[in-house]
Amino acid sequence: MSEDKDAVSLPYVVINEEECKDCGLCIEACPVDVLFRQDKLNKMGYHPTGYVGEGCTGCGICFYVCPEPGAITVYKRGYVPKKEAA
Repeated sequence: MSEDKDAVSLPYVVINEEECKDCGLCIEACPVDVLFRQDKLNKMGYHPTGYVGEGCTGCGICFYVCPEPGAITVYKRGYVPKKEAA
């Protein structure tokens, strides 16, 4: 695989805070403990999960245990984001 200059060099996770229902399953399942319960509330009154900003291995366990479709997105190393249409 050739390295693209826009490719993600380290895996990371993105939490859609408004979709999160504070069940905590992702936090418990994360093998590297990079997820946490935030103090702030989302629009539905739940404490959404947060990501510490580094240390994600891209395993995807958080994605698979989450009962809310679209709440968690895992970007693995080598992912190339689509270019925005001008």
